Amino acid sequence: MASKNKGIFSQSFIVQNVGLVFAIVGVAMLYSMVIRPQARVDEALSQRIQTTASGGETYAPQRSIFIILKDYEQQVCLTLMVWAGIILSYKLLLVAREQQLLKVDFIPIEEGERIIPDDALDYYKDLNMAIDRKKSWKDRLLPQVVLIGLHRFNSTRSIQDVVNAIRERSEMAADEMESDLSLVRYIAWAIPSVGFIGTVRGIGDALAQADKAIEGDISGITNSLGLAFNSTLIALLLSIVLMFMLHLLQSRQEGFILDVDTYCREKMVGLMKIPIGNESRLQLPQ
Repeated sequence: MASKNKGIFSQSFIVQNVGLVFAIVGVAMLYSMVIRPQARVDEALSQRIQTTASGGETYAPQRSIFIILKDYEQQVCLTLMVWAGIILSYKLLLVAREQQLLKVDFIPIEEGERIIPDDALDYYKDLNMAIDRKKSWKDRLLPQVVLIGLHRFNSTRSIQDVVNAIRERSEMAADEMESDLSLVRYIAWAIPSVGFIGTVRGIGDALAQADKAIEGDISGITNSLGLAFNSTLIALLLSIVLMFMLHLLQSRQEGFILDVDTYCREKMVGLMKIPIGNESRLQLPQ
């Protein structure tokens, strides 16, 4: 989640682009192999039922999920939904990996001991060496915040400055997480927009076939109106699901930022102490 984890060859960029290709290919295969062939079968069955009903028996033609999904607008909406789901799943995985570090004691200190400014530099160097040994700790937020706090305490000898540094880094991380969700928010906007495009196209096709309806053939109008309403239905349903998933991710991210602040206050700031002789410079955290 660190800012240096950005760029053309970053993991996040690769996941977004590979996810897009997977969504396009996967959904296209699903439509070509399952949805459209089954939709043609269901439509043929529906037409036979209607023909039988016109002979005197009463049947209610069924509209299957395959018929509702068969048009291109629904395919685009589903592709965008899968793409957004891949991105959100990746970001949820990142948050889960970051939260695992909350169980690690980055400042090994005995019970009853305190961190003084002169010792903070030693803890800083030890943690830096530990991060170099454990590659999985690199670019993680919590170790960075702890390093910033130790370095600030050693250089300023002020607990209040440490609290401010932790708060600034946490707020920066929260802003980065918020910015990284801009693509998902665009997809959440694009899905209902594509659905409305299908609505406009379906209504336009229906109006173009008004002359056939006057002659008694309303099959073209019903198919076009089916496209209009089905595309809107699918788009709105997918948009609701996507916004719920986005809400869950944001809640997890905000909770993680709060956990980082709590960890730093309990495991680091709460153990800091200004030695006797520097009382005039003692500042308690707010």
